[in-house]
Amino acid sequence: MLYNTVKRTFDLVSAVALALVLTFPMLFIALLVRITSKGNALYWSDRIGVGNRIFKMPKFRTMRIDTPEMATHLMSDPDRYLTPLGPLLRKLSLDELPQLWSVLRGHMSFVGPRPALYNQNDLVQLRTEKGVHRLVPGITGWAQINGRDELPIPVKVSYDEFYLRNRSFSFDVEILFMTVFKVLKKEGVQH
Repeated sequence: MLYNTVKRTFDLVSAVALALVLTFPMLFIALLVRITSKGNALYWSDRIGVGNRIFKMPKFRTMRIDTPEMATHLMSDPDRYLTPLGPLLRKLSLDELPQLWSVLRGHMSFVGPRPALYNQNDLVQLRTEKGVHRLVPGITGWAQINGRDELPIPVKVSYDEFYLRNRSFSFDVEILFMTVFKVLKKEGVQH
């Protein structure tokens, strides 16, 4: 399908260009993460990819190394696990920058449903029922610009399904522009 070829080409060219431009800022962020908290600068989490296959997704670590491995929205008090730099990285979505690696590897795209944690069985099951599991997950997506962390799982999956049925390169570009707008306004981010 032409859409898939165009999308993958866009992902590769954009990821390489961004990686080149952001190398030094990402090294600086990694250094700050290491200086301000114990542990590695990157956190590699097991995520559900296309076809429900697990892959390792990197993020700058925003939570302490003793944080339980579960979705943030399921924790009773997630803020107590944040590193000193964590709230800022999350607010500005800078913790997501290492995911350029996943885009280069083909595990992720710039646009698609956000990859579920390996243990988010309810989300994975509902996405599978709706056919969303056939999509390459994304750094951003239709659900993210319509509520991000605040959405209940059935609503999130309905947005993912809408994207599945209406995906196009122009829709992807619209989502990317809306994502930049949302990030600049710091909307829908749990910190």
